[in-house]
Amino acid sequence: MTPAIQVETLCKNYGSVQAVHNVTFQVAPGELVGFLGLNGAGKSTTLKILTTFLPASSGTASIDGFDVMYESMQVRERLGYLPESVPIYPEMRVEEYLTMRAKLKGIERTRRLTRIDYCLEHCRIREVRRRLIGTLSKGYRQRVGLADALLAGPSVLILDEPLSGLDPVQQEETLATIRSLGGQHTVLFSSHQLADVEKICDRVIIIDRGTLRFDDKLTAISKQAAFLVVEVRGPTEDVTRFLAETDGVTEVIPGPMLEGWAEYILRLKAEADPREVLAKRAIENGWGVRRLELRRERLEDTFMRVAYQRG
Repeated sequence: MTPAIQVETLCKNYGSVQAVHNVTFQVAPGELVGFLGLNGAGKSTTLKILTTFLPASSGTASIDGFDVMYESMQVRERLGYLPESVPIYPEMRVEEYLTMRAKLKGIERTRRLTRIDYCLEHCRIREVRRRLIGTLSKGYRQRVGLADALLAGPSVLILDEPLSGLDPVQQEETLATIRSLGGQHTVLFSSHQLADVEKICDRVIIIDRGTLRFDDKLTAISKQAAFLVVEVRGPTEDVTRFLAETDGVTEVIPGPMLEGWAEYILRLKAEADPREVLAKRAIENGWGVRRLELRRERLEDTFMRVAYQRG
């Protein structure tokens, strides 16, 4: 099966500055993937190359098997793109704008009204279809941009910060819309809102300083080794040795001392949960225990660890 999105050793240089360096990944048809990174990490540059707005310095990228550099017209026919700043005409009415965009996209007259009606309903903008775009809130303008991206029924959608400027209710509605697109469309979804990515994406790709640092399914993140936060009152050396010798503990990281209570972070082997044993033995030794908090790896933990790794 041909990948919906395929990127091979992609590079983009601006003079001596390398914005993207040897990035390689694939996205399968129907997959919903989060594309994450700090500001300046190379996300938007990569997305602009995929959407044919920028040429790569080297490497290749394709959409549904069509090269973004040499077959850009075929790529655009199969691609819906929502940039972070939506370029729409404020003097046009919503329905008028979508009609104009449908004509530009080459949608046949027999399908045009049906597609516009579908997008008005699916993006929840039917109630403002006769309003001037310039009078709409940023949230509504963002949804008009999403409707534009969906007009031609593209097989691949690339969404760059689609929740920017939306209030909490609009964010949930837009997330529900994007989630419903998975399976019907391949979606590459860029966002700084990690909790939103966790809600709707199957997989995440993290890019940092132009280099791909992480690519895995969200279910794999939650299965990674956990860590345990412990607060104990007792002799520091004895407590530290006791924790290090506990089955399932791979590393003991001492934390601050607060009011006689010492905090430790224990890194654990996969599936290990020594809380019951720790509590029982600590009490037998006459030490106080006031905290035993088991934490599984979350997307936020992975992102902070990966995005800030250096070297």
